[in-house]
Amino acid sequence: MIELRDVRKHFAGAGGAALDGVTLSISRGEVFGVIGPSGAGKSTLIRLINALEKPSDGRVEIEGTDVAALAPAALRALRRRIGMIFQNFGLLSSRTVAANVAFPLKLAGVARSERDARVAALLDRVGLGDHADKYPAQLSGGQKQRVGIARALATGPDILLCDEATSALDPETTRSVLALLRELNQELGLTIVLITHEMEVVRTVCDRVAVLEQGRVAETGSVAEIFAGATHPATRRMLAALGA
Repeated sequence: MIELRDVRKHFAGAGGAALDGVTLSISRGEVFGVIGPSGAGKSTLIRLINALEKPSDGRVEIEGTDVAALAPAALRALRRRIGMIFQNFGLLSSRTVAANVAFPLKLAGVARSERDARVAALLDRVGLGDHADKYPAQLSGGQKQRVGIARALATGPDILLCDEATSALDPETTRSVLALLRELNQELGLTIVLITHEMEVVRTVCDRVAVLEQGRVAETGSVAEIFAGATHPATRRMLAALGA
């Protein structure tokens, strides 16, 4: 479903390439992890998938379409198919939980009655049906991330991008959020790309994983393959830190 073909990304003034010849293939319906230390290029990769950045060289394709070549209207339509959740939740503090979830639907011009029904269904799905009228400051970190997930699902995407979505959460809350993501993957057929620096997150929820180091793919494979037979020093270091 998502293909990166020899992708390179350079930023003006940077010492080297943020991504340097990355090739990846992500299948429809899988949970694909991208792991690596800070500065490995993980966030740049995810911004290329939703076309917030364009590659300096190579191609990023979704179902065979070159994302960087899309006209503005086609790009807007593509982005409605891609949900995004963030490390810092990205909620609007002056809006209620329901209004936060409704925001992308309002931008898309969805009628009020349809918007309200969809928001209520999404909040029920993430376990926050009785929190609709609260504000973000009244929620725990896990609850804020569940609001972020509901908002990301508002436009009915088939791809969900998660940029360090659990790194601000405690271990127990992380497990509950990952369990919710896996349920959504299975129930809705979502393709999930999960950026993380935590091997435990990969082990818990991912089907396959790519290890990035200094903008390059160090190795890729199923989670079982990586945990049982990692060959690259970068992967071995992360496994050693986990105690695996």
